[in-house]
Amino acid sequence: MQTLPNPVIAPPPSSLGLPTDGSIHRRKTRPVPVGSITIGGGHPVAVQSMINEDTLDVEGSVAGIRRLHEIGCEIVRVTVPSMAHAKAMEEIRQKLFSSYQPVPLVADVHHNGLKIALEAAKHVDNVRINPGLYVFEKPKSGRAEYTQAEFDEIGDKIRETLEPLVISLREQNKSMRIGVNHGSLAERMLFTYGDTPEGMVESALEFIRICESLDFYNIELSLKASKVPVMIAANRLMVQHMDALGMDYPLHLGVTEAGDGEYGRIKSTAGIGTLLAEGIGDTIRVSLTEAPEKEIPVCYGILQALGLRRTMVEYVACPSCGRTLFNLEEVLHKVREATSHLTGLNIAVMGCIVNGPGEMADADYGYVGKQAGFIALYRGREEIKRVPEDQGVAELINLIKADDRWIDP
Repeated sequence: MQTLPNPVIAPPPSSLGLPTDGSIHRRKTRPVPVGSITIGGGHPVAVQSMINEDTLDVEGSVAGIRRLHEIGCEIVRVTVPSMAHAKAMEEIRQKLFSSYQPVPLVADVHHNGLKIALEAAKHVDNVRINPGLYVFEKPKSGRAEYTQAEFDEIGDKIRETLEPLVISLREQNKSMRIGVNHGSLAERMLFTYGDTPEGMVESALEFIRICESLDFYNIELSLKASKVPVMIAANRLMVQHMDALGMDYPLHLGVTEAGDGEYGRIKSTAGIGTLLAEGIGDTIRVSLTEAPEKEIPVCYGILQALGLRRTMVEYVACPSCGRTLFNLEEVLHKVREATSHLTGLNIAVMGCIVNGPGEMADADYGYVGKQAGFIALYRGREEIKRVPEDQGVAELINLIKADDRWIDP
């Protein structure tokens, strides 16, 4: 096996990232259609997930897709491991149209899947292929080298099997996700580059070049790994290569096989959030070993925290200390319970006057303990009134209503 130096985690491209005002300048990418949603091109970062029903279960799949879409999942992926699964997509799509509404759908195709992909492409908006598996390369034991002839032979086979799918998607104005997984790189890439981000990037570039040679540019890319540093490095490196080559394809971000519970959410946030903060990323999925519906709030939480989407109330609250003049945890719970159905507001709950006005300067409304037994209510930086503590939440609601920003739950 060719020996390569240990990979260096690619730094963020210098043209991206957080400017001095704290806002995120997103990398400019081309717009790519996925049904009614556009990825990239300055559109909001889109949220994706994947149903876990067997696609042959048409009723179950329709119900799973609908559940996800109703809670804010904008693009839904389904697995199509066989021709029967691909054909089932026609009925799934028809039932969605007749009983609910059109939902942007992605078909996940693996393992020598040309015929499956061609069938699925008739019934979905986007086909996801994995370069490491689309044309499967059987490993050869004891290999000492890869000859140029072997590279060319496999390259010709990839083009032969990819071209019909590209032409089909191009003619339908649909799109493709070239989805590279760190854990399923082709043998040539592992042999040449090792188990590295470089191999992931080269895998994507090989397929991009074939697509471009066929005048097809409705491409999104994903480079996923279960190790957060590898995922971050691969996406940074992909952006650097695209910048050098004049490419502007949007990126789908995710930490694959992140697990479940708190740690799965932390892993996903560490990887996805880091790149989004650098301006990298146009669509995301949080991959949890839980019901798919559990992924959507995490996605929107990441986007809200970075200021990329406003889909819920943003609560600013101090951690509490000896100066706090009321039970901060209890009061925050009451405020949240009363206002969490609102969207786009920023509400601050601060326990004392020391840091309150300064820390909540960007909030729409403030709830501050200024003196024992009383609450000071703010609109922006302006104190509006002081009320007894037991009336604080009700008076906050009245203030929001007075500004015509209240909606009933």
